[in-house]
Amino acid sequence: MELIKRNIHMDRIRVQASTQFTMEEDVNLPESKPDVNQIHLEKGEICIDEVKSSTDCVMVRGRLQYAILYHTGEDGCGLVSLTGKIPFEEKVHMEGVTVADMVMVEEMLEDLTVTLINSRKLSLQAFVCLKAWVNELYDQEIPIACKGEEPLEYRRRVVHPMQILVDKRDVLRVKHEISLPSNYPNVCQILWKDIALRDIEWKLMEDKIVLSGEVCVSLIYEGEGEEHGCRCYETVFAFQETMDAYGCGEGMIGDVTYRLHQQDVVPRPDFDGELRCVGVELVIDVCARVYQEETVEMLEDVYGITKDVEVHMQERKLNRILGCITAKTKVTDRMKVDMGPVFQLLHWEGRVIVERKNPADTGIFIQGVIPVKAMYVTEGDESPYGSVCAQIPFQYTIEVPGISEEDMGEVKAELEQLQVTMLDGEEMDVKAVLRFSTLVFHSDSVNVIEDVKYHDLDREKIKKLPGMVVYVVKPGDSLWSIGKMYHVSVDSLKQWNQLEGDELQVGQKLLIIKDIIPCAALS
Repeated sequence: MELIKRNIHMDRIRVQASTQFTMEEDVNLPESKPDVNQIHLEKGEICIDEVKSSTDCVMVRGRLQYAILYHTGEDGCGLVSLTGKIPFEEKVHMEGVTVADMVMVEEMLEDLTVTLINSRKLSLQAFVCLKAWVNELYDQEIPIACKGEEPLEYRRRVVHPMQILVDKRDVLRVKHEISLPSNYPNVCQILWKDIALRDIEWKLMEDKIVLSGEVCVSLIYEGEGEEHGCRCYETVFAFQETMDAYGCGEGMIGDVTYRLHQQDVVPRPDFDGELRCVGVELVIDVCARVYQEETVEMLEDVYGITKDVEVHMQERKLNRILGCITAKTKVTDRMKVDMGPVFQLLHWEGRVIVERKNPADTGIFIQGVIPVKAMYVTEGDESPYGSVCAQIPFQYTIEVPGISEEDMGEVKAELEQLQVTMLDGEEMDVKAVLRFSTLVFHSDSVNVIEDVKYHDLDREKIKKLPGMVVYVVKPGDSLWSIGKMYHVSVDSLKQWNQLEGDELQVGQKLLIIKDIIPCAALS
């Protein structure tokens, strides 16, 4: 007997682990940098340089790249930028991982605090979270038919597994040149940059994925000539890039993640040789998985008419999509200014940190904070610049009906819009739009036929069965279970009892005739 199977290409996370650690470092200012009077802005980025797996653990090597903007207390612009890096090496315990595994690592800088020790020394404290996992592609065999010489009765069920068609990582490069408006001074040096991707959309097309959106650029720079001092310039430009993805097509379901991996912002001369242009070059890491829902008539059970059939079952997991959701919410709050009064807002920036993710009655409950920092110009001469920071809380429930804790997928949270405005000289209004996206799968446990074998009928058992019987339907009975009990086909039961459908009523009487098995075969 031959069992015919169909392969469904699927993926799963075979092993995963996470760890958190703290980095602490005292940073001495280079001799070329002036003394620090006041720190205004700081930011950091975790860069992974090497991931090396071994038995039950992974070694992650990388660095914290930091940037600090401080004021010297001197006349003129007085703003100075300081950049540097701090290396780290962290061991992540992952039971089940092997040397041959390709381990993916996602990093998150949850907090960076910079404090002033003295005018020539700073203290950096960073709180880092690493998440490591091994994604596995495998084929799940689903039986769809059975071929044999003896007559068989089949029962089928329709399943809708998700088959992965594309699993690819790629790098997209975006280049753009910004020209400063005529009312802005030439660039002497760029002191601070903040680059953010906004309103990112992706579209699945035949054998490719198109990624489009906006790049928000905010620059603090020292203008040419002492009279100009420090200036801030903000602009937005659109981009569209294409990524090859063989096997992709319209109407499929995509899970596309992206992150800004590298950003270079360099002043450039215009046609007149003046530094009035800024070149922006970005590197965007993209991870794309594309799925397609399959409709498969799975062979659920088999029994024989003239032979006993031994069916070997195995419990398997079949993934089906529960929800592909994008949702937005607005967040508003206020920030108090400690040092003022404020003359002009110079710059603001923020990001999203998800602190909790739990299943709720109607979906996924998300809770977290938006760390927002704003820099401004004061009306005082002794401290011409000030800064204020706040942790803006938020909570939101992504609607995913029918979700359970086992179905919890990754939730991507992005800051789509951020606007900070002055209400008066001592208070700022913060308005943000958060965007959440998630692709949720549900794993159905299905008993799958692994093998089917023929055996001769038990002659003594068959002889005891009457040649004709009136069977009274009991709770839980079906035409299939009754036919399997008496070794008759479902079609024969319908024909003998003039049934048009498969529905049965408890107490209903069915005529069963033992005419399928020749008596001579049992003699």
